[in-house]
Amino acid sequence: MSGLPACPACGSEYTYEDGLMMVCPECAHEWNPEAAAEAETEEVKVFKDAHGQVLNDGDTVTVIKDLKVKGSSTVVKVGTKAKDIRLIDGDHDIDCKVDGIGPMKLKSEFVKKA
Repeated sequence: MSGLPACPACGSEYTYEDGLMMVCPECAHEWNPEAAAEAETEEVKVFKDAHGQVLNDGDTVTVIKDLKVKGSSTVVKVGTKAKDIRLIDGDHDIDCKVDGIGPMKLKSEFVKKA
């Protein structure tokens, strides 16, 4: 009809512009169409282990290399399992608890999916 996008909340076609924002008179939803377009084009980061398998939150992983624990004299040995991992953005992309050591962050390149 007028070339304006439909409301993403309720689907109403009776939207109107209010400055930089779009407004729906039926459900009172307001949104920025530029921000919505950017959010649609963002890529979802895929986390992979050392063998290329895709990792998901809640997976169990096994350490494939002895890893020194920074600030401590302990070592995470090969074959140590970490259960219920959580994937996060950053250099160390796995947040988990390791039995006998406690909470720590690991790099996905040093683990394999169990």
